[in-house]
Amino acid sequence: MLDIDHVARDASCMITAPQMRAARALLGLDQRQLASLAAVSLPTIQRMEASKGTVRGNAETLTKVIEALDRAGLVLIRDHDTSGAGGRGVRFKDSHG
Repeated sequence: MLDIDHVARDASCMITAPQMRAARALLGLDQRQLASLAAVSLPTIQRMEASKGTVRGNAETLTKVIEALDRAGLVLIRDHDTSGAGGRGVRFKDSHG
């Protein structure tokens, strides 16, 4: 489980709007379905995905979305995480192999 205070303090823990859209696409979810999984409103998801760069929102809401993606089997690749080409991204956890 994510530490809400840590998410609020550390921008590297944040999710970007393109990551959020990519995560939904990878899972085959629409915005309404993601909102339901994260227990947030549809307009909240719409606002988050319309953000430029890092998603804006309160720490609790961001944590709910990130945790919902985690429960769905995704891993967020953050800045400076190990990945072939560098940069941010999203992938399935190893168990989806």
